[in-house]
Amino acid sequence: MHFYRPLSPIKAITFDLDDTLYNNHPVIDKTEEEVLRFVREYDPKFSHFTDENLSAFRQMVAEQEPNICHDVTRWRWLAAKMMFCHYGYHREEAQKSADDVMANFAYWRNQIDVPASTHETLAKLVEKMPLVAITNGNAEPDACGLGQYFQFVLKAGPDGRSKPYCDMYRLAAQKLNLEPQAILHVGDNLITDVEGAIRSGMQACWINTGNRTLMDEKDVRLLPHVEISQLDSLLSLV
Repeated sequence: MHFYRPLSPIKAITFDLDDTLYNNHPVIDKTEEEVLRFVREYDPKFSHFTDENLSAFRQMVAEQEPNICHDVTRWRWLAAKMMFCHYGYHREEAQKSADDVMANFAYWRNQIDVPASTHETLAKLVEKMPLVAITNGNAEPDACGLGQYFQFVLKAGPDGRSKPYCDMYRLAAQKLNLEPQAILHVGDNLITDVEGAIRSGMQACWINTGNRTLMDEKDVRLLPHVEISQLDSLLSLV
């Protein structure tokens, strides 16, 4: 554990989800694989599809709606709808088919292997103070066994612009009825989590599980208050 700034008393903790509470890479790789399989089997028109074909529709949506980057779930749905329309589906058919694709996506997206140590740490922390999840992604804490620990979950899109924008950090403080400086945000990303939290007035904890060093990280502008390498180190801070 390394301290870079003085810590004030902590009255609540907010958490990033992906790559903070679990390793997100395996589930994303598996999800993309299964979504492509589902699309290929959905209609013979798509049997030749590759990841690049799906990405091309997401890129077209992004060009039409630049702010869609703040809502990755709707982005995927719109890309799927555009794909079906492009291949001759009527509007209602395309919407229904996009819903089918997203249902498949949601199932695989939440097949997350959450470490037992994460459950143990969160169970101890929630006895001491409110816990909140703040995510740019589309994992569902209730579906992957984490929902029981959080007072509420904020998601980019429905709850504001994605981190590092201040929207969700400020909303969390408002819903908790706490001053931002009384909240510690924990995340793996030095920009979206650390910089975003600090610029919102919160304290920031960088969880560094990959033996990285601050000096080697690109575009780092703000130091966290504290750096940890394993989640249970938080227990010594509260």
